[in-house]
Amino acid sequence: MRKINIFDTTLRDGEQSAGVNLNFTEKLEIARQLERLNVDIIEAGFPAASKGDFASVAEIAREIKGCSVTGLARSVLKDIDAAWEALKHGAEPRLHLFIATSPIHRIHKLKQTKEEVIETAVRTVQYAAAKFPVIQWSAEDACRTELDFLAEIVEEVIKAGAKVINIPDTVGYISPQEYGNIFTYLREHVPSINKIELSAHCHDDLGMSIANSLAAVSAGASQVEGTINGIGERAGNAALEEFAVALHIRKDFYEAETRMNLKEISRTSSLVSKLTGMAVPANKAVVGRNAFAHESGIHQDGVLKEKTTYEIISPELVGLQNNTMVLGKHSGRHAFRNRLNEIGLSVPENEINHLFTVFKELADRKKEMTDDDLAAIILEEKLSKEQQYYRLDSIQVQYGTNQVPTATVTLSGCQNERIQEASTGSGSIEALYNTLEKCMDETASLLDYRIQSVGAGRDALAQVYVKLVFGGIETSGRGLAQDVLEASAKAYINAVNRVLYMEETKKIAVTG
Repeated sequence: MRKINIFDTTLRDGEQSAGVNLNFTEKLEIARQLERLNVDIIEAGFPAASKGDFASVAEIAREIKGCSVTGLARSVLKDIDAAWEALKHGAEPRLHLFIATSPIHRIHKLKQTKEEVIETAVRTVQYAAAKFPVIQWSAEDACRTELDFLAEIVEEVIKAGAKVINIPDTVGYISPQEYGNIFTYLREHVPSINKIELSAHCHDDLGMSIANSLAAVSAGASQVEGTINGIGERAGNAALEEFAVALHIRKDFYEAETRMNLKEISRTSSLVSKLTGMAVPANKAVVGRNAFAHESGIHQDGVLKEKTTYEIISPELVGLQNNTMVLGKHSGRHAFRNRLNEIGLSVPENEINHLFTVFKELADRKKEMTDDDLAAIILEEKLSKEQQYYRLDSIQVQYGTNQVPTATVTLSGCQNERIQEASTGSGSIEALYNTLEKCMDETASLLDYRIQSVGAGRDALAQVYVKLVFGGIETSGRGLAQDVLEASAKAYINAVNRVLYMEETKKIAVTG
């Protein structure tokens, strides 16, 4: 079996999804889970993009030791320097260096000739190779690049020190047969091709990212890039969970495998969905809610007699388990700690007592506590530690079919000042958000509002996601509570706090 390396770019390309805005703590939490998933490389971000990106990449590189951590850089020396400073303490620091190669990019974006593009690529690879043990070089928009020029520049960057060559389908344009042919062409026309690994990076604009990734493997690629749940620019990237399971189920055909821990797939998908606010479609392959549901009577009959009649993937393969009651209000601290370890939630010992108190308070109100409930409340507590400029003290909403909905809200500000306002609206949520807007004394435009339950039952926790524009900045927020209105208020406040934290960080960076 050939070994296929998995290059996860959820924290870089995935975060470029419209409306996704991960903070420092959330990125670190996802990186830890990707390490448990056993991916080979984590692309932690773009260090030169901002102070925040630099800090999160540096912390991930310091903490993650089970896989290589990389960062993206343009073919610009200051980008390479920033990436080295962020990654140099990693277990295996590597650089992902790119430059556009297609005619449309050379002419309209770079305004460079072929010779100039080659010169820039070679010079920056040589510069980076003096710092990094591994250089991955990408030809942006490779699939719309002339094959002879692509082969020429690939040969030159290999000579300059590149050890991985990535062929991105940047705009999701190519078909599987065409994509495979590019890899075959490079293997036949690049003299130094056997010195490096070939990597595939596919976007899903035409819905062919997984098919293209598998075609690349058949044509000799030994690394595949993608994101969890397929999130990313425009229509997203190849979904790594789909690729890994496809390779596993059809290893008889592809004769290749990954080292991914497939039993961590469900948990990883759920975490990324929660933190990005991007819901997984019910019918999505491998991780969708209906992926293992059988509605048709004929299908149900077949599955009852023999599962493999209609089920080629077992739920257990991807770590899917029934949400049974695991803990309750009579559970002790030891059982609580053990269960956290069993479901892969890393919690420092000095935080156990506080989290156990939070758990007991919810367990007193909720009849059944599932793993999903436990993960949701622990995650919420862990991620709420960043600077909170506003904190929700209380809300009261009056609503009736024959009366005007009215909300009263009490907040604590960053200086512990008490803020209280009331307002009305055409519905409970509008009244609540109008009141919060008055508390913060700044207009916000709500772009999206979504609610989903954590688990089932009348007492299920409500998870609310919002996307809004506050202070001219688009942001997103998340709130969790048993009450829908409380969760809605928390989501709004969380979104605003993100903007204020970002603005404060910028001020510190400027004055510092």
